[in-house]
Amino acid sequence: MEKGLSYTSKTIVNRNNTAIAMGSGDLEVFATPALVALMENAAKQAVENYLPEGSTTVGAQIQTSHIKPSALGEEVTATAVLEEVEGRKLTFRLKATDSQGIVGEGTHIRYIVDICRFMSKLK
Repeated sequence: MEKGLSYTSKTIVNRNNTAIAMGSGDLEVFATPALVALMENAAKQAVENYLPEGSTTVGAQIQTSHIKPSALGEEVTATAVLEEVEGRKLTFRLKATDSQGIVGEGTHIRYIVDICRFMSKLK
């Protein structure tokens, strides 16, 4: 897996992903938990096709700033760029925008895991 892999995930702000709907706030604006999920999705997708068979990635840490609100109907895009690979540890740079500019940015760590081994920990 090489540094520089990237992916951009997109969503439209709707009544289901607002702060009020998600319980993270009182306003009909794009929720921080929805922003985090969009950023994580971009990171997951960036490396998905480069993983060994039977593997996936799981999120372990995210540091993000939600800089400005996004209104209903706005398209929000989140781009993740793979910055560092240390064995199973993957570190991504994140940036989210809407038509008005930067919405959020941060870093995200994911780990490559064997799906069967990972899920066996639930038993």
